[in-house]
Amino acid sequence: MYKIIGSDQKEYGSVTADQIRQWITQGRVHARTQIQTEGGTRWQVLEDFPEFAELLATRVSAAPGGSPPLPPLARVAPAQTSRLAITSLVLGVLGFLTLGLTALVGLVLGIVARVRISNSQGRLGGSGAATAGIVVSAVALLLVPVIAILAAMLLPALAQAKSRAQTIVCVNNVKQLGLAVRLYASDHQDQFPPAATWCDAIQSYVGAAGAFKCPAGDPAKQSHYAFNAQLDGRDTSKVAPDTVMIFEADDGWNVSGGPDRRLGRSRHGGLFVVALADGSVQQVSPARLKELRWEP
Repeated sequence: MYKIIGSDQKEYGSVTADQIRQWITQGRVHARTQIQTEGGTRWQVLEDFPEFAELLATRVSAAPGGSPPLPPLARVAPAQTSRLAITSLVLGVLGFLTLGLTALVGLVLGIVARVRISNSQGRLGGSGAATAGIVVSAVALLLVPVIAILAAMLLPALAQAKSRAQTIVCVNNVKQLGLAVRLYASDHQDQFPPAATWCDAIQSYVGAAGAFKCPAGDPAKQSHYAFNAQLDGRDTSKVAPDTVMIFEADDGWNVSGGPDRRLGRSRHGGLFVVALADGSVQQVSPARLKELRWEP
């Protein structure tokens, strides 16, 4: 593609090589006509271009300045940007959000747009947009599967890390509750709190209300732990230290009872968190949970 300066000193283009050859034949341009390749920065005379030299040699060159100016109808209208090229670029960008689905369409449209622009003899523009659409679409098609694979590899690890963090919080909660029970007992003649109101009884000894809630439990419940009802008002010195004191449950505030109240399904990868009468906290398997001591 080329630009030329007519004898009226106006710039015309972009025009194809075939169009310039037609103007040479019509005598509308001559050997000294100023011409520039599209994208170039230097103006040259027409005779300096080998692709036009042979045709110019067959004609008698008009004197510089003597050729008639190009009529207004000869002006080349600005090329219309290809809509396919723009669409290709947009679909390529969207490909990063649609897991590559639109990128595939964008790649095809970008190739079609490039072909049409190339065959339009300057009537269509947007070659850069079409190229960008092809490149962006191709990158989206390549990267999206890679990202999906990495995500598939990372998600289990993230889920496992989240589960571990929740387990740590739950263990700390049970430790706080067990300590609060022991503090309550020391202030009440070494007696365990009443089972029916144990949460209310130890609440002032707990550092934060969040200690009653496991992060993996139902957020609608006020408490995710239960108290062994058989310890109701018992003297701490007369209770075996390995007796279950606090265990995981899902029935709410002030819940107490025995093995029938415990969770049926673990919140922490198959393990259950319990506090014993001596204040120790353990994570036990379902089989071990059944073997724990509930009778004082």
